[in-house]
Amino acid sequence: MASHIVGYPRMGPKRELKFALESFWDGKTTAEDLEKVATDLRASIWKQMADAGIKYIPSNTFSYYDQVLDTTAMLGAVPERYSWTGGEIGLDTYFSMARGNATVPAMEMTKWFDTNYHFIVPELGPNTKFSYASHKAVNEYKEAKALGVDTVPVLIGPVSYLLLSKPAKGVEKGFPLLSLLSSILPVYKEVIAELKAAGASWIQFDEPTLVLDLDSNKLAAFSAAYAELESALSGLNVLVETYFADVPAESYKTLTSLSGVTAYGFDLVRGTQTLGLVTSAGFPAGKYLFAGVVDGRNIWADDLATSLSTLQSLEAVVGKDKLVVSTSCSLMHTAVDLVNETKLDSEIKSWLAFAAQKVVEVDALAKALAGQKDEAYFAANAAAQASRKSSPRVTNEEVQKAAAALKGSDHRRATTVSARLDAQQKELNLPVLPTTTIGSFPQTVELRRVRREYKAKKISEEEYVSAIKEEISKVVKLQEELDIDVLVHGEPERNDMVEYFGEQLSGFAFTANGWVQSYGSRCVKPPIIYGDVSRPNPMTVFWSKMAQSLTSRPMKGMLTGPVTILNWSFVRNDQPRFETCYQIALAIKKEVEDLEAAGIKVIQIDEAALREGLPLRKAEHAFYLDWAVHSFRITNCEIQDTTQIHTHMCYSNFNDIIHSIIDMDADVITIENSRSDEKLLSVFREGVKYGAGIGPGVYDIHSPRIPSTEEIADRVNKMLAVLDTNILWVNPDCGLKTRKYAEVKPALTNMVSAAKLIRAELASAK
Repeated sequence: MASHIVGYPRMGPKRELKFALESFWDGKTTAEDLEKVATDLRASIWKQMADAGIKYIPSNTFSYYDQVLDTTAMLGAVPERYSWTGGEIGLDTYFSMARGNATVPAMEMTKWFDTNYHFIVPELGPNTKFSYASHKAVNEYKEAKALGVDTVPVLIGPVSYLLLSKPAKGVEKGFPLLSLLSSILPVYKEVIAELKAAGASWIQFDEPTLVLDLDSNKLAAFSAAYAELESALSGLNVLVETYFADVPAESYKTLTSLSGVTAYGFDLVRGTQTLGLVTSAGFPAGKYLFAGVVDGRNIWADDLATSLSTLQSLEAVVGKDKLVVSTSCSLMHTAVDLVNETKLDSEIKSWLAFAAQKVVEVDALAKALAGQKDEAYFAANAAAQASRKSSPRVTNEEVQKAAAALKGSDHRRATTVSARLDAQQKELNLPVLPTTTIGSFPQTVELRRVRREYKAKKISEEEYVSAIKEEISKVVKLQEELDIDVLVHGEPERNDMVEYFGEQLSGFAFTANGWVQSYGSRCVKPPIIYGDVSRPNPMTVFWSKMAQSLTSRPMKGMLTGPVTILNWSFVRNDQPRFETCYQIALAIKKEVEDLEAAGIKVIQIDEAALREGLPLRKAEHAFYLDWAVHSFRITNCEIQDTTQIHTHMCYSNFNDIIHSIIDMDADVITIENSRSDEKLLSVFREGVKYGAGIGPGVYDIHSPRIPSTEEIADRVNKMLAVLDTNILWVNPDCGLKTRKYAEVKPALTNMVSAAKLIRAELASAK
């Protein structure tokens, strides 16, 4: 019985690639130094899977930024502004597309389906010239082969690539991106030919868009694409991989009828209904089924007995020699190796499996199906499953009763947002176009050292508080010098916006090295929600009160919202997600009320990940949005009208949920706008009325590029064309923690100057 891994984490067990990338970007190391780190990591990954007994090992899943950008490079689809002149795409062009440079902005970045991973959105149009411009897929296959590992090269499928793209600037919004299929397939044929010549026997096309709601025109594109590729693929075994949800019935029919395809991969963790399609709608005779039974998106140990039962039922349909045990999706969405967690509670640790352990689970299931079941391994797994179900640390009856009592109310504030804004303006006395930032300020090396030494008990609590207070004072002073209107304390006490809160809530566990890539070199360490959630003590009041005492200007209290804490954590899978979210909402509600009692007049409750959690299928949207928006309202339903509630959202397509955003009933929302070509503003141009305060981001903080005053003023004027002057705020796209002060100071200076410039223009026009 064969085994397969869809993809594997790239950063390394100790984030080796992250540090290599950042050192290269800072000019401290060379491209050769970076490639040496990458080569060593790839070799380690392939060896690990080979040693574990995995038969179908992926290659070309390693990336310096993301796999969609890699495909853009492969196709030579470089926007003109990067001045690429042809040939093999180098790192300068590649990273300019991802991060921008001193003269041009980066391409748009958005979420990869409903995950916290991001990708760079291709910009295409009728004049885009495609050419084979990156040989990465072939080079990595050869690299693995030279190490004695025969891999399955992985490519983003041609149809999904186009469906994940957008019309380039200046191209009609309705431009049919699928019309470019005939232009990109010749490049795919060249890649396929080189892989065949190099000795590849399998190739994997990731076509995750097949789990979306697709019309007949889009489904026909899959049939056309693979019919066109059929002769090029002759002699190869071809796997088309899907993940993240069920494959709809019509898409299943299309997929299983594709020309030249040998195997189909399905996510059977989040796509349980696909099981029914395989058994009831039939499965093509002689084809392989790659069964994704081991969860690639969470850290819980697989219930091996249940998965084995599922596989045995599939075996009866497709045949023993045609069933391959696989992960539900790439393991890049989970942490790397549980072995590195030497301080994690032993009971909780027994419930977990990171990427390295999931590889072993896949192999163990494959061997069990082949009659080589490791009885001791399965018995230990069953004991861990039983331990988790019966552990008293998982359940808190008081929390469950409080969450159950939420039913029957929609938890709205008592007055309308317009009445509240009037009351808040009397309290805060802000100018037209008030300026603010999103929360975090640059996290310096010294600041990280202080936090690290405090956690390691190398400095006292008194020394830690003194150092953090000094940093807050610097941030407050800088904002006053810049003349920003509503201040933040800069979050120097926080390494991560979710981890910080999870550390102070019950029902959470934390890892030392459970890092997961979010984009580029950016890694997050999601907390693990293993039990019922409550707030034993105030979490932010001390720091917010201290910061407010340093200034007469309004100081925002900074919280992470319940939906974002949920979506950016590894969540327990033994109860519905909405139940866990309501528990978190009640905990945050207590914190909001304590901040208000401490004299904080502006409180920001970030819901950066609300859109990210939206189910991939439209039929499931309403239920999710109902409990997600309700959870946010719970957090602030009982505060005074004079307390201003902000929320923040970033890097997603918000246009299709704008009415739910309005229903959150926040007083002010700051929202990503600049990197997505001001796509958000089109909602308001199309007639949506928004009465609360709103701050569409005026510059992209994920690029080192510093925007000019004129550029920011132009963005603000575009906003004023569709939004009322009295509700518009001026702010960056997101928090500033990933930037350097040398970038932040001039960018914020220009932002404030732009706001003042337009205020003067508005005043003179009266």
